[in-house]
Amino acid sequence: MSRPGAGRVRPAGRARLAGLALAGAAALPLGFLAVFFAWPVAAIVGIGLRSTERGPSVLALLTSAETWSLVGFTLGQAVAATALALLAGMPVAFLMARCAVPLRGLVRLLVTLPFVLPTVVVGMAFRTLFAGSDDGSVLAIVLANGFFNVAVVARTVGGLWAHTDRRAEDAARALGASRWRAFTSVVLPSLTPAITSAAAVVFLFCSTSFGVVLVLGAARYRTLETEIYLRTVQLLDLRGAAALSLLQLAAVVAALALGARARRRRETALRLRRAAETVRRPQGGEWGVVALAAGVVALLMVPIVGLVVRSLSTVDGWSLVGYRALLGSGQNDTLGGVSGLAAAVNSLRTAFDATLLAMALGVLASVALSRLPRRSPRFAHAMDVALMLPLGVSAVTVGFGYLVTMDALPGDFRTSPLLVPFAQALVATPLVVRTVLPVLRAVDDRLRQAAATLGAGPFRVWREVDLPMVGRAVLAAAGFAYVVALGEFGATSFLARPDAPTLPVAVGRLISRPGELNNQMAYAACALLMALTAAVVLLVERARVAEVGEF
Repeated sequence: MSRPGAGRVRPAGRARLAGLALAGAAALPLGFLAVFFAWPVAAIVGIGLRSTERGPSVLALLTSAETWSLVGFTLGQAVAATALALLAGMPVAFLMARCAVPLRGLVRLLVTLPFVLPTVVVGMAFRTLFAGSDDGSVLAIVLANGFFNVAVVARTVGGLWAHTDRRAEDAARALGASRWRAFTSVVLPSLTPAITSAAAVVFLFCSTSFGVVLVLGAARYRTLETEIYLRTVQLLDLRGAAALSLLQLAAVVAALALGARARRRRETALRLRRAAETVRRPQGGEWGVVALAAGVVALLMVPIVGLVVRSLSTVDGWSLVGYRALLGSGQNDTLGGVSGLAAAVNSLRTAFDATLLAMALGVLASVALSRLPRRSPRFAHAMDVALMLPLGVSAVTVGFGYLVTMDALPGDFRTSPLLVPFAQALVATPLVVRTVLPVLRAVDDRLRQAAATLGAGPFRVWREVDLPMVGRAVLAAAGFAYVVALGEFGATSFLARPDAPTLPVAVGRLISRPGELNNQMAYAACALLMALTAAVVLLVERARVAEVGEF
């Protein structure tokens, strides 16, 4: 007769198995990050620092007036765009988090669309509004970067605002405080972690903006990101590019550390106030904030509508000539024998491959990060920051690093068709983590403990407990990863083969060459990218878990 419990894994064995599974879940994403991010970046920086070519030293480059002028403009436009995104995003966050009004779901969709649009599309959209600024425009760059990031503020702050108990605010109002006093003394302090986190992420995106500055700066206004591109690709000044990359990396790590600290505080607040009922019909002066939010949403649509109108207008009137031209390769064969339609198909295919990889890495990393704080909080914090680094390091540095390192891998990986999807997955994986991780951390750990007590191993616990609860978040993360990969421009513009460009790369080639037909094709391609992005975002909104997740 068998003993009761025979065949079950002992508690010590389950703990050991869970530890091994957790180590594997952390090791795979970190291993990918080491091989396909840290190694190429370190190689390029090392080549630049060891360069024996004549010219100023790295120290001289770092202390030169030209370098600090670039730093000043990069930080200045990023601060201005971050402030603009915060001012515009706060009313929208209030509407999404607190107001029971019609079409609230549509507002969420419209606000999210600019964030996931390819940066080159955003640049082209604002180019239609500043058509007379052929020598570049600082205002256009700040507005475009702010426009691009309103959704980060609205969704990050709104996610916490929806879970703050409004009874304290109502009590302050009952004691005679004005609506503004109640907001500044009660609501604003509780929102500070989310505002700080959102500001850090927006600053990161704005300071490393590439496509927007490349399109709107017109070579007159350059940031660290575009200067690294110029020195690497056109001037072959690897020493200068390496010096600027070090400066950029230092700023990125500081912003990520600040954002991670604020994010941990925000996640604690979400756990403590998760059951708060906050949505109601606006009252009194709240309608003014709702009207302001509606105005912000309307302004966000202006560049998008302008781009669509521009894609249909020609010197001869309204026409679909740009869309029909996508069947060809542009005026004077700008795309080198590749049609715009073929570039679109290539974009869809590479984005699909990148999404599969990003989902595998991002979900594994999310599982590890949801468990690691109890075992090793410092390692979990370091891993969280490391996974976000690809969003802030120059895509050009990564792309060029691939070309000088990937030949060491079996089969000379530089010629592999997976090179572009791997680069795109680096950018998409952090967004998968930011979407899935908060949901995993919100799962009641007592459910996992009960399943483990009944004999379930770590994989079965994941399948039976976690997966049913995070399934919708995983689908939403897949949608976000797909549209981000679809629109990735920085690294892809450097890595895509001439005979296999993606649609954003094709747009970049078209706008860099003269000819009315090339312009019309570029605007039509941007409109096509925008339509594909909007369709995916709509599916994401239907799949996502309400008010949960960073984005």
